[in-house]
Amino acid sequence: MSAVLIIGASSAIGSALAQHYLQQGKQVIWLSRFAADFTDPKLCSIKAPDLNGQDEWALHQDFFSSVINTLQQHQVSVIFNCIGWLHQEGEFKLLPEKSLSQSSALLLRKTFLLNLELPVFYLQGLWPYVTKTPQLRYLQLSAKVGSISDNQLGGWYSYRSAKAALNQWIKTASIELKRSNKTAALVTLHPGTTDSLLSAPFQRNLPQGQLRTPAETAGYLAAVAQQLHSEQSGLLLNWDAKVLSF
Repeated sequence: MSAVLIIGASSAIGSALAQHYLQQGKQVIWLSRFAADFTDPKLCSIKAPDLNGQDEWALHQDFFSSVINTLQQHQVSVIFNCIGWLHQEGEFKLLPEKSLSQSSALLLRKTFLLNLELPVFYLQGLWPYVTKTPQLRYLQLSAKVGSISDNQLGGWYSYRSAKAALNQWIKTASIELKRSNKTAALVTLHPGTTDSLLSAPFQRNLPQGQLRTPAETAGYLAAVAQQLHSEQSGLLLNWDAKVLSF
């Protein structure tokens, strides 16, 4: 039975995805800086490196060689990357900009580090496995607000821009991937609004039914992964598998 890799598994959606697949009897590879708060005999944990935005990616070749060896051992066929960041509470509060005047270098750098650089770091590091594994499904969580054509409300400058860049990066990588692995699918995926620490400050006044539990979101995203085929590679997909515009 093929296994699933969850990158950023300690996030609300990542953890829910791990538990979803474990309940189905799948082997799950948990990749995160933080350990799971539950145990399961089919759960294999890998500790992620703690990057600070200044690391040279080449320093982590041994890490990725070890990860790829684990993926090969367990025959991983589905990869979810759930890394993402929106705001920071506490003494040094950082929130999405409501106006251009609220933009700052700190907010811009952290937003792009966690929403673009880290996903690219993992995609590049796992590329030897992605390009050689038949029928592989790689789903990178993104956001609908990264759609330029869909932007009618404005605001959230840094987050929108980082997700738009991520969508473009995955689209471009999907074109390269087709040259070496025509059976694989690489997509960005909007998970919808999920009840989590990431969305907590922005849940007020949501339309009824729009906010879902992590478990509900995991079920929808797993269904997208199951139905995903290589002809969809490069697309931005909604949580219900509908195609979203860039």
